This record gives sequence, structure tokens and C-alpha cells, in this order.
Amino acid sequence: MPIFDRAHTDDLLSFLAASPTPYHAVANAAARLEAAGFRQLRQAAAWDRAEGGGFYVIRGAAIIAWYLPAGAPAHAGFRVVGAHTDSPNLRVKPLPDTGSAGFRQVAVELYGGPLLNSWLDRDLGLAGRLVLRGGDATLVHVDRALMRVPQLAVHLDRGVNDNGLLLDKQQHLTPAWGLGPIEDGALLEFAAKEAGVSAADVLGYDLMLHDVTPPTYLGRDFELIAAPRMDNLVSVHAGVQALVAAAGAAAAGDPLSAIPVLAAFDHEEAGSESDTGAGGPLLGNVLSRVAQAQLGGSTDDYARALAATVVMSSDMSHAVHPNYPERHEPGHRPRLNGGPALKTNVNQRYATDGLGRAIWTDVCERAGIPTQYFVGKNSMPCGTTIGPITAAKLGVTTFDVGITSLSMHSAREMGGADDPHLLASAAAAFFAG
Repeated sequence: MPIFDRAHTDDLLSFLAASPTPYHAVANAAARLEAAGFRQLRQAAAWDRAEGGGFYVIRGAAIIAWYLPAGAPAHAGFRVVGAHTDSPNLRVKPLPDTGSAGFRQVAVELYGGPLLNSWLDRDLGLAGRLVLRGGDATLVHVDRALMRVPQLAVHLDRGVNDNGLLLDKQQHLTPAWGLGPIEDGALLEFAAKEAGVSAADVLGYDLMLHDVTPPTYLGRDFELIAAPRMDNLVSVHAGVQALVAAAGAAAAGDPLSAIPVLAAFDHEEAGSESDTGAGGPLLGNVLSRVAQAQLGGSTDDYARALAATVVMSSDMSHAVHPNYPERHEPGHRPRLNGGPALKTNVNQRYATDGLGRAIWTDVCERAGIPTQYFVGKNSMPCGTTIGPITAAKLGVTTFDVGITSLSMHSAREMGGADDPHLLASAAAAFFAG
């Protein structure tokens, strides 16, 4: 039977199902923050002095949120939980209506580094944002079996099980969504109707496909979960929950030694170099305005605040795969439900150093949370995160952590059912200082 209370994981699965795109993830995070008393600020508006309270800003598919403890000095450091809202997937091209052999199809572009074969023979929905005349945007979420990328039958590819599946990224990943001649404007007309707007008012869009199979528990004792977009909405969800908990504790009188911040960026899977990515100025601009506009400090106060800032970069990590144990570093064997893993790479693919390890160890010891370690095999380069980018951008102490998983970058990933709650609890302890 489950060891931990699964209420957090139940809530996570609902969050994942309701967040088929990074735009939906941001909207759902904002709704949770609003319910906890946080207030949205506009980047283009003047920010007034604030005596305390919760705030957030949204830019595209990125959200930065923070809680100001009453009486915080202008040089107070920040405790930042960093994550990203985007996941590898198939995204709709500007001229989407295409077809072949009597099928109506949708032209798509690969976003990030998806595990290509995982998108075959899945029932796919359509979601994203429509940008309207005048600059407003509306979300659309078609959560039914609408499209499919059919795999070639084994009878027509007799060697596939011996030679391996080789997919041409241009030719073999175009989904079908009907029969008949190509109809220019059909997809946009459909999406606009689903969103309740006129297609004539849609001047731009960011649309993408998603697996419509609901997130679920897995295993004899329900100790596993299977879901899309765990990388990295697990960390976004954990950060929101931890920030709300920190705000509630501070409002009840528990002191905070630093200003807790959630920074959920877009475009991590594409390199983070954008106005809403960790490589852009968004987080630095927000933090400087908190220190100077909201707290009335100087540029020197902001520099002092950065010197006292620590970033917990939270992104998914790898558990040892039972069918491929040789692909993992033999001295470090992270497992599902073993707690969040501290991620280390001396070549700065991850930002953790000895100081970051000490901070993380202290956090876990105080909160009674088990932890483990991930380091890549020397002969196999590892991925990277927003951690090194944020550390270099702001000049702040940063360490990388993440819960373990299998099938990372698949249309449907797998993890431990207890780990999300452990990660959120660690984030809350980190915020508490």
C-alpha cells in the first residue's frame, strides 16, 4: 500500500491533465496563486511600494511569483525555485493544412528533443493560444482524440523489429485528422470555433498536439505514475504549492529569512534563449524591481540582495532503467520514490557545487526528506537545465535537483508516486530558509 498521503500527487495529476501547453500551465499556476491571495502586476505598469503580500507577473508562457514578508529590507536575499513550463512535442506550422493519399493532415514542427516513436499511434488533441486582433489572447484546449500519427504496418516494414525503427522527421510524423481534399484554413477555423472566437479575428497562434490519455497511477500498489509533461510541470506544480505554503506560514507569523520566489520559464527545451527563457532578462528585471520599486532600495541594495540569493533549479532527473542499467553511472543509482536527486556535473551542465550540495543537504536534513545523487556516466554526456544559465545570468549560488523518472521526453513519462510530494516538501523547506 502507499507509504505517503497521495493528496499532493492526486492534485499533480489534475494539474498535468489541465495543462496541455505551457500557456495552460501558466494560467493554472496563476489561478492557484490568485486563490491564495497573490496579485498580478503588469510589467509595463509602475510598481508601488509594498509592505508585504504575494505578487506575480506573466510574460507569454513564463510566470514569476514572489511573497514579500512584512518588513523585509531592500537588501533581503531571494530564495528562488526555478523550473520550466515547456515540454518536447509536436507544434503546428504557420500553414498547417496539408495532406496525402486522400488524407487530411496537419503540418507540424518538432519542438525540443521529443522521443519520436512515442508520438506514434497515440490519440492526440490540440491546444495552445490564439492571438486576437488588438493583441489579446485566448486559450484553446481540444482534449479529445482528434489526430493520430499512424505507424507503418509490420507487413510493409518486415525488418523493423530487427533493424530498428527509423523515422524521417519531415515525412513520417505528419498526423492525420480526416479524409478528403486539403482545405486551406480548416485547422484555424476549427481551433477558433472551439475557442469561441471568429477565425477572422485570429492574427496569430501557438498551437501544439498532446496525448489525450489521462495521467494515472500505475503498479500493483499504485506506487508509480504515468503522465505527459512530467518534465517539467512536476517542478512547476511543486514550486507553486511550496510558495503558497510559504506565504501562508509567513502570514501566520512564521519568519522568513529571504524572499521566496517561483521562476517558471519557457523555452528550456529549446535552449532558454528567449524573452521568456532563463537566458533572457525576465527574472533579473523582476527581482531588481522588487528590491528597488517595491522595497524602495538602491542599486547597491539589489546587488547585496543578489549576493545573498540562492537558486534551487528543479528539473526532472533519471532513475536507473531496469532494462538498461549499463547506461548509468555504476556508483550512483538513483531510483523512483527515493526522494529528489541532487544533480552534479563538473563541466557545468548542472550548476551544483560543494556549497550548493551543503545547502541542499541542510534543507533535506531539516525537513526529514530522503535525497539521492545523479551524475552522468563519463562516456555518456548528460543534459542541462536552467541552473547554469540562471547562475551565470545573475551571479548567484545555484544547485540542481529533480525527481527521478523513466522515459524522459516521451509523449508519456513515468515516475514514482511519492516523489512529487517529497520535492514540494523540499521546496517548502528551502523557502523557509
